Amino acid sequence: MTETRSRPWWELVVGAVIVIALLAGVGGWALPLVLAAVVAMVALHELGHFVTAKKSGMRVNSYFIGFGPTLWSTTRGETTYGVKAFLLGGFVKIVGMTSIEEVDEADEPRSFRASTFPRRVMVASAGSAVHFILALTLAWSSLFFIGSTDPTHVGIGSFVHWDGVTANAAQQAGLRIGDRVLSVNGRDISDPAALANIIHAAAGKELLIRVARGSSVLALRARPVDGRHIVVKGQHLESPTLPTGHGYLGIGISEQMVGKSAWSATTGSLRLVGSTFSQSITSLGQTFSLTGFSNLWRQVASPEQTTAKEQASRPQSLVGVVRVAVQSADAGIYNLLYILMALNIFVGVINLLPMLPLDGGHIAIAIYERIRSRRGRERYRADITKMMPVVYVFMAALMFLFLTSLYLDIAHPMGNPFK
Repeated sequence: MTETRSRPWWELVVGAVIVIALLAGVGGWALPLVLAAVVAMVALHELGHFVTAKKSGMRVNSYFIGFGPTLWSTTRGETTYGVKAFLLGGFVKIVGMTSIEEVDEADEPRSFRASTFPRRVMVASAGSAVHFILALTLAWSSLFFIGSTDPTHVGIGSFVHWDGVTANAAQQAGLRIGDRVLSVNGRDISDPAALANIIHAAAGKELLIRVARGSSVLALRARPVDGRHIVVKGQHLESPTLPTGHGYLGIGISEQMVGKSAWSATTGSLRLVGSTFSQSITSLGQTFSLTGFSNLWRQVASPEQTTAKEQASRPQSLVGVVRVAVQSADAGIYNLLYILMALNIFVGVINLLPMLPLDGGHIAIAIYERIRSRRGRERYRADITKMMPVVYVFMAALMFLFLTSLYLDIAHPMGNPFK
């Protein structure tokens, strides 16, 4: 086994630490976390191709994360591994991916194109398969470890600051964010509307509130305040001229997260990934339609005429995806896991489009060659030079989507969907 290295590995580690520190200083802890998740997603995608190609006996010349100048690399055996400067993707170089690639005669038996049909399909689809596995893992972890919102579990999601007071009625009563409200004056609470109605009808009256806090159940007494006497950001909650006012405790009522069993998390994750997969296909069809391209161009040419609905439905570049993921992390780990799950599914789906240079293009060629081949004859090989005009049109469409979405994400970013 031969081994060569471009530079010491610790230089890469030191550089990564410095970059992470700078990113955290600019965008908080969520920014480097999200970027690390995206890089890991890319690395695992390429690892799927790498492992299946190796197991299939194909020659793999390189496995790199990123593009541009090489920051670090090492050669072990016949494969060079490395990291490049721009972590916007990655690649695995497998010998003989197309019929027109020049391959050394000694390597031809181990080329991608010389391999069997099942192995070619397996290697080409491995990247997307990794994304779907990651999506299922993220969905299951979210449901099992965090849970999903349950309308029967009503809790304190936030406090509302009242002008002129250091603690509102809820805070004075000892309520805390995260408390689950079990009952009020002996009445069980099973939905947010019931709790809100009871509080609104009890201005100036004492309420006995039983809450679950961790493993303990507490009984707290709170007195809702008449909304006519409450000022929030300079405005009365209710007009002081009204004969009566509703009661307020100063809480944000929310449906709490309830963890699922391993089996419920499994079935729930399958449903969630399935529905997101279907939505991704629908979204992709809209994006690559004439209407989709027209709407996108109109947003670039006349952003002031773009509605919030149109803006929310347009494709996003990596800049926009990272921004939304960071916003989701600030809103809670559950939201971040969902965004990463959806991102994995979308990337997995788009990579399966039957067009070069995407993985789906290699799968389509393998299927076409399989159909055209006859037993007992030399295997048919498609002439991809005849496909290149279509490939160029497709690449132009991808470039249009990339540039326009990048421009919009920088010049006219979407609003925070988690506020």
